[in-house]
Amino acid sequence: MWTPLLSALSPQPTTASRLAALGLGDAPWADAVFSASIFAASLVIAAIVGLVAFPLVLRATDWTTTDLDGKLALAIRKPIVLGIVLSGGFLALSIPLDLTAGEQKAVNTVTAALAIVLGVAATSSIISRTLDWYVETADTRGKFRLDPQLQPLVRRVSAAVVYGLGGLLVLDQFNINISPLIAGLGLSGLAVALAIQPTLSNLFAGTYVMTEGAVSPGDYIELEGGIAGYVIDVGWRSVRIRTWGNNLVVVPNSRFAENILTNYQRPIPAVNVYLECGVSYDSDLVTVERVSREVMDEVMAAKPEDSVPEYGGWFGYDSFGDSNVNFWLFMQSRDRLASFRLRTELMQRLHRRLNDEGIVINYPVRTIQLPKELELQGLADAKEKQQQPRAPASRGLGARPDADEPGPQVPDGGPE
Repeated sequence: MWTPLLSALSPQPTTASRLAALGLGDAPWADAVFSASIFAASLVIAAIVGLVAFPLVLRATDWTTTDLDGKLALAIRKPIVLGIVLSGGFLALSIPLDLTAGEQKAVNTVTAALAIVLGVAATSSIISRTLDWYVETADTRGKFRLDPQLQPLVRRVSAAVVYGLGGLLVLDQFNINISPLIAGLGLSGLAVALAIQPTLSNLFAGTYVMTEGAVSPGDYIELEGGIAGYVIDVGWRSVRIRTWGNNLVVVPNSRFAENILTNYQRPIPAVNVYLECGVSYDSDLVTVERVSREVMDEVMAAKPEDSVPEYGGWFGYDSFGDSNVNFWLFMQSRDRLASFRLRTELMQRLHRRLNDEGIVINYPVRTIQLPKELELQGLADAKEKQQQPRAPASRGLGARPDADEPGPQVPDGGPE
């Protein structure tokens, strides 16, 4: 009964004792052979993991509902394989070889630094493949889609952050004090941010404009200040608009993001056509409504490529104006350019039909009605003015006096 206890308490044979039992304990090449064997074993394990295990994992991800797991497996494949090789190299140097404390510390430092580099590479690859997956799935699901111009920036910024932190960790492994470096980077970053504040404001505003998705190249927009035209490009610094005069207007993103704008392409390209008109008070309003609805039906039948027949035509009286009874017609066009053609066709046909029906569209007319007392007084004043004699016409300076008119009197004693 003491045999198991004695065997447990007895020292286990070490690698050196086993080699000594084989007569290889004093061989100068024994440690090197054992070290090479450990490293070779790590290479074999890395090859098995990379060539056998990961293909099986990728094949298993085909049965899942998402392909994100497959992309993540591809992202960590190389770092894991290289990590196995790095672990084998560390064990091959640390176990068989009789390293001093300084040498062992150097091996540990280098191994930790390389492990940090592999971790940084794996993290950057995971972020990149996750971003690709998100962009692809956002298109198919109809959700928010990251703008193509924004993708490189997000990818570069995330890679810069990951590699920057990894570089600081590597420097810390080599006992380099990174606190002054962090403080210096903070101060220099603040100075640079203050120096390029307008550029940064446009950059962040451009990020907002791109991620918001309110405008896209090809949209016709109108800004609060009266600038209107087609969006040519949405960049990091500015938005470029082509106006009706075929001129290019460049609006900085900082000002564009603060503007109230109207996008004629959103939420759908269809544009409502609203036409106001008025007819004389003598017109039959029932006939006017019938004619207007017939005209809208004719326009939709004649312009199916410009109108939206399923939307229909709408009619309604609006108000009693100064000269006409005002009403409106309401239709919908396919897009903004079609709305111009549809409005033109609607006005032409409505004007022709109203003329054919004898329905008058009055010019602006005002009828002034006065009390009878004022009307009679005005007529009396006008009659009295007509009866008054006209005053004789004044003579000119060189006019000759008439013969029967007395001439100028000459005082006595004056010259003859």
